[in-house]
Amino acid sequence: MSAVENDLFVRTERQRRFVALAGQLADRFAQRAAVHDRENSFPFENFDELRTTGYSRLTVPAEFGGEGASLTELLLAQERLARGDASTALGIGWHLAVVGKLAETRTWPAAAAELVFRDVARRGALVNSAASEVETGSPSRGGRPTTTARRVPGGWRLTGRKAFTSLAPVLDYAVVSASFEGTDGGGWFLVRVWSPGVAVEETWDALGMRATGSHDLVLQDVFVEDGDLVEEFGRSSTCQVGMGAGAGWALHIPAVYLGIARAAQDFALEYARTRRPNSLAGPIADQPHVRALLGQNEIDLLAARSTLYTVSNRWDDEPERRLELVPLLGAAKVLAVNLALQIVDRAMRVTGIAGLSRQLPLERLYRDVRAGLHNPPMEDAVLVNLARAALARRASDSATNQGGESGYGDHAH
Repeated sequence: MSAVENDLFVRTERQRRFVALAGQLADRFAQRAAVHDRENSFPFENFDELRTTGYSRLTVPAEFGGEGASLTELLLAQERLARGDASTALGIGWHLAVVGKLAETRTWPAAAAELVFRDVARRGALVNSAASEVETGSPSRGGRPTTTARRVPGGWRLTGRKAFTSLAPVLDYAVVSASFEGTDGGGWFLVRVWSPGVAVEETWDALGMRATGSHDLVLQDVFVEDGDLVEEFGRSSTCQVGMGAGAGWALHIPAVYLGIARAAQDFALEYARTRRPNSLAGPIADQPHVRALLGQNEIDLLAARSTLYTVSNRWDDEPERRLELVPLLGAAKVLAVNLALQIVDRAMRVTGIAGLSRQLPLERLYRDVRAGLHNPPMEDAVLVNLARAALARRASDSATNQGGESGYGDHAH
């Protein structure tokens, strides 16, 4: 029985098909992941395969030539892909999430949406949001973009610099946030990355996720047409990730970090099963403390994956309740990332000093998983939102119970 068939969370034939494709790609990507990590190079060959196999069009609606993957279908595939190469998985995840969110919400002008859908389906065009700026910090905190949009006849002129633009070396389209000159508002603009005035400056040299190509995107007086203003936002609503309509697609982020955790656990299991120091009668897997570490990892994987897929299934199945689910999206991300960190740390404890060797994948997984702390939404904001939602529920319950049973009667001590 295959790993896909054994996965408790893979429940339909479509899910099995997508996960099987992700697994085939992951196994090939894993063979070159260490080289790209060490060289800080971009895996162009991985993205050629993502295009030719059709993986890059998973979330394009079927009527435009894609697979029309649901959120849960995407997460299962992305988790599996990340087990082979987390940088590639996170990079293509941003693209797939932008397309999936657009497919779900249809908030863009029809012509712009159709252009992107058809180009992704036809030739594997790649798109990502370009929101982060050094001056504003995480866009999830609502900072006003320093990138500006100036009104000109027939369109706009954009000028600014975007940081951490994953997939920058291969992007065809960037969805750029910019402030309108002279007003408090702003908007998202569809920018063709081959346009005059657009440049990629290679600035990405990080501890982990080194092959995401998250360089700076520089725009100098770039012209876009009126129809390329695809969404507008107010002063404090400048983020597309994990907020508002289509927020569920941000769950592609924790799926990747759970993929890293599963890869680390798989490595630790195999290492424990085969490592036989001459001081022991059998493999280290026979040692109680090693089994305790591996067992706790299984519990944490089950807890994090159960939360992630419970929330994503609810998002898919109950669209009328999506607003209520938004705080739980952040909870799923925070839980997944924090448990993934602990899982990889325990895997390191199982392997001991061998886990530090650059000849083995565990040290790369250890570095990659730490990047999850810095992907949106930010943990402190998630906790505040969860507390706010819980307090609101409590206030509503208290108001409902006014005049009736309070639930706090006298008790004998």
